[in-house]
Amino acid sequence: MDNLRYIRETMERAGSFTAVPGWGGVAMGVTALIASVIAAHERLVHASMNAWLAIWMTEGALAIGIGILAMWRKAARAELPMWSAPARKFVFSFVPPLAVGAALTVVLWRVGAVSAIPGVWLMLYGTGVVTGGAFSVPIVPVMGGCFLIVGGLALLSPAWSTQWADAWLAAGFGGLHIVFGAIIAKRYGG
Repeated sequence: MDNLRYIRETMERAGSFTAVPGWGGVAMGVTALIASVIAAHERLVHASMNAWLAIWMTEGALAIGIGILAMWRKAARAELPMWSAPARKFVFSFVPPLAVGAALTVVLWRVGAVSAIPGVWLMLYGTGVVTGGAFSVPIVPVMGGCFLIVGGLALLSPAWSTQWADAWLAAGFGGLHIVFGAIIAKRYGG
């Protein structure tokens, strides 16, 4: 029994995290597109950057919830443990860039560099996806690389303009999640 346990644990440590949710990614993308429309309306019509930030922070929390629920459901359907060694590696690689993004959001907001926030969010999310994706299916790091590119382009937008903020966030968190979510769902199961 000890030998079997050792073999099982060794195989688990060597495996990849396959519970990356394709349809959950699509749902995250759809909610990001909705958030981009609402946030743009708040920013343009009401000129409220506080509401803009609150909308995107709420969207981030919603997306995290959708992602966790979708991973849990996919793992349960495949009869895989949700908290396997590859899953822990994925999470512990994915979360630190998100924490840095939260801290930098506070700093950028305080100094009035709001136009940099979308690029920072997209690039740090992309970094988390690339690093976490090292323990997942091969398409996941590619998705992270695309987030890095979109984030870099967002950072190159004119610093004086927040007009592009919602478009970049919609392209990244909306478009990339929908495209890659559909690819993951098709190739690796829902």
